[in-house]
Amino acid sequence: MMSFKTPLGLLLLAMLAMVAESGNEGSYKYDLSNKSDLNKLYNSKVYMAELFTRPSAFRGMVSQAVRVTLEDGSKWLIQKEINFGNPSQPVIEDGRQMSSSWKLKEQKDLNGSKTVSDFMKAGGADFKLL
Repeated sequence: MMSFKTPLGLLLLAMLAMVAESGNEGSYKYDLSNKSDLNKLYNSKVYMAELFTRPSAFRGMVSQAVRVTLEDGSKWLIQKEINFGNPSQPVIEDGRQMSSSWKLKEQKDLNGSKTVSDFMKAGGADFKLL
């Protein structure tokens, strides 16, 4: 069992803060308000992963994100926030909130072979489709 004293626990709390809207699409409410919902999302199998880019607010920089589709069809956007030009920890938010400035660069059918946690952990300097 995970403790909120770990960096992963803090990351899950950050994920909770970034979820923008509540609704009832698939088995997720998109407003994840308790630890069990966060754990369920974090451990969910990914069936499709899509790599997106968009121009950053910082001149000459490009933001990257991966949108994952889960078994129930829900979509989640995993990205890094840029704070004063420095990337932060990856965050996850409702994939339905993507703006039209995001451009699809690559997609990969994963058939449940990866989890949301794999993409959260892989969010290093550059996002990649695992």
